[in-house]
Amino acid sequence: MHKSGFVNIIGNPNVGKSTLMNRLVGEKLSIITSKAQTTRHRIMGVVSGDDFQIVYSDTPGILKPAYKLQESMMKFVTGALTDADVILFVTDTVEESDRAAEILDRIRRTSVPVVVVINKIDLTTPEALEALVARWHEQLPEARIVPASARENFNTEGLFRTILELLPEGEAYYPKDTLTDKTLRFFASEIVREQILRHYDKEIPYCCEIAIDSYKEEPTIDRIAATIYVARDSQKGIVIGHKGERLKKVGEGARKELEAFLGKKVFLQLFVKVNDDWRNNDRELKRFGYELE
Repeated sequence: MHKSGFVNIIGNPNVGKSTLMNRLVGEKLSIITSKAQTTRHRIMGVVSGDDFQIVYSDTPGILKPAYKLQESMMKFVTGALTDADVILFVTDTVEESDRAAEILDRIRRTSVPVVVVINKIDLTTPEALEALVARWHEQLPEARIVPASARENFNTEGLFRTILELLPEGEAYYPKDTLTDKTLRFFASEIVREQILRHYDKEIPYCCEIAIDSYKEEPTIDRIAATIYVARDSQKGIVIGHKGERLKKVGEGARKELEAFLGKKVFLQLFVKVNDDWRNNDRELKRFGYELE
């Protein structure tokens, strides 16, 4: 008997969805920072065994859209609700938010198996965790509740067994050696964006988007040229920094991450350009890979 299916991870920002996804897949596919809205796309990671294939899908955190970019991000979330074989709704031990109320209503109406993952249990007490489990049993009576800590790798094996149990029977969707549906260009752009999230504060990370201008694979080195797009001239100056020092740090960090990810040398060139209001421009959003329909 072979089992296979799509396991879609949804939840509010900063509850640890990307850390959990990377832990379950065993590879760093989703970028992780302490800032909200780190994940903008829907990223798939494929885990295969002799008698199973799990296609995990990390999605952006649930939010109320303020512009077209965020509308597209929420389309990834609602899409993940409709094509799932198993839904992983990730919460944690510290969040106090009703942003997910509408999504929870949709989950209650679905016939798809649901697992509520209470993440970050290393930050709470057994008594508080017991109360949380009871609260989630009340909110989603049909769901399985699995406490875990993705960061500490606690009970992720138990979560995996629960997922495997709930998966439907079926043939593999992808060749067994597939890791993800995304291209090297996509991961290069995400790794540069992760460095921007790490090195800049306030609105800068949310005003930046990355385009890979060229990607040349050679036997011993990959040569990559990328442009960081910002929304205003003043942001361009901040991203570049005095004598280019801040951009240099981003480039160095991204190059090291890329070399670790690819297992080979990388030559990375970064440019910065102003692209007014790209977050509300349909044509630009499509160019950056966002779904608008």
